[in-house]
Amino acid sequence: MDDLDARLIAALRQDGRAPLSKLADILSVSRGTVQNRLDRLVANGVILGFTVRVKDMAGAERIRAIMMIEVVGRNTHQVVQSLRKLPEILSLHSTNGAWDLVAEIEVASLIDFDRVLNSVRLIDGIARSETSLLLAPA
Repeated sequence: MDDLDARLIAALRQDGRAPLSKLADILSVSRGTVQNRLDRLVANGVILGFTVRVKDMAGAERIRAIMMIEVVGRNTHQVVQSLRKLPEILSLHSTNGAWDLVAEIEVASLIDFDRVLNSVRLIDGIARSETSLLLAPA
């Protein structure tokens, strides 16, 4: 990855839907160069996908939470695979300290939230968890 690739990624972080012609103008290269670079970055796994960013208030009616998870023994890989099957878990991170994993959860209702918590509790290899609801941006 060179400087042009880094600048292309930075431009895509600003506007992931920017047309190739706009990216070419920003980077002062041809549209074909942008297309080739973008194709290569995707093929090499540098760019894993494209996503949408929304305002914090756009999902204000949604319920969001952070769950800290302690894994029993050496079951982390198996637990991670099980957690990734739950679509309500937006992100999952390994961490240090008392907890082994941190999960970000988003659901539409408290009933859905309860269902997700129950699903997590049923996963073999999880010793305990602690979940905090995210109330309002500070």
